[in-house]
Amino acid sequence: MTLDENRLNELLGRFVTDFGGSYQALSAVLGDRLGLYRALQMTMPATPEEVAAEARAAERYVREWLAGQAAGGYVTYDPASGRYSLTEEQAFLLADTGGLQAAAAFHIPVAVAKNIERITEAVRTGGGFPWHDHDPELFEGVERFFRPGYAMNLVSSWIPALDGVEAKLRAGARVADVGCGHGSSTLLLADAFPASEVIGFDYHPASIDLARKRAVEAGISDRVSFEVASAADFPGTDYDLVAIFDALHDMPDPLGAAKHIREVLEEDGTLLLVEPMAGDRVEDNLNPVGRLYYGASTVICVAHSMSAEPRTALGAQAGEATLTELLHDAGFGSVRRAAETPFNIVLEARI
Repeated sequence: MTLDENRLNELLGRFVTDFGGSYQALSAVLGDRLGLYRALQMTMPATPEEVAAEARAAERYVREWLAGQAAGGYVTYDPASGRYSLTEEQAFLLADTGGLQAAAAFHIPVAVAKNIERITEAVRTGGGFPWHDHDPELFEGVERFFRPGYAMNLVSSWIPALDGVEAKLRAGARVADVGCGHGSSTLLLADAFPASEVIGFDYHPASIDLARKRAVEAGISDRVSFEVASAADFPGTDYDLVAIFDALHDMPDPLGAAKHIREVLEEDGTLLLVEPMAGDRVEDNLNPVGRLYYGASTVICVAHSMSAEPRTALGAQAGEATLTELLHDAGFGSVRRAAETPFNIVLEARI
């Protein structure tokens, strides 16, 4: 065997980056749980002692944590003073309560790892691993990963991009948010369009319970409600808008769900389908976003879809062509890309 040393070194470089990234996931979860990013923001430029005191954590651990974060480029270190700080961009990404809070996303792989033996067996046998069997930390991580994107885009960009939908919502429409999880998207719609009736549906009772509490905390429980129901048989008819946010590809029977939505929509109603950004071919997705979604899809999305019949397993990188074909098969006559972000593709489907 003759090895190309340059290629080997390049591959080893990627390995070291990824191996370090696995520990970054754990480190970020520590930082998020203990409030270390926020503590640094409140005290910077700060010594490890100052950050530890603000966060009420042990200094020796915080010292190691800060050095690792600086090595990864997540915080900034000044060798002259021995102090740490956050740039505006680092703060917005990690510390600001109104920012992206991206460290929360690392809860997802950490949560998945708690069930890696069962997931491994599912991959070996072709079985499934359902969403509700994951550690609850996964549900928190998924919500906190997607919520900033919804907050930045749903009301300001995605709804206005749909044909006539914003006017209906302002006048008073009937809306279903299917697969709503903890209800972030549902609450955003209800808050922005108080004249409309918004109902969130999810098959997972624990998520619905939390969504109801969030509605009370937000003071809008009078115009938003949550019910336990699956995408294929959620109750009600004559919806002006049905929305699915980053959930259709996870479903064991996405076609059945789309057919049911087609049946319960008003004749001039709209399906808003938000899915992970993806091209239609594997080679279109060989990039950092595709890598992220393929990795998550293997252990979360495909695994859940394989847990019940018909086990469609679209996967998180299904792509616009596959999604459009499915919606046409479900009876939708018009499907178009209404908007997009680096992380999401937004489709509008009408009867």
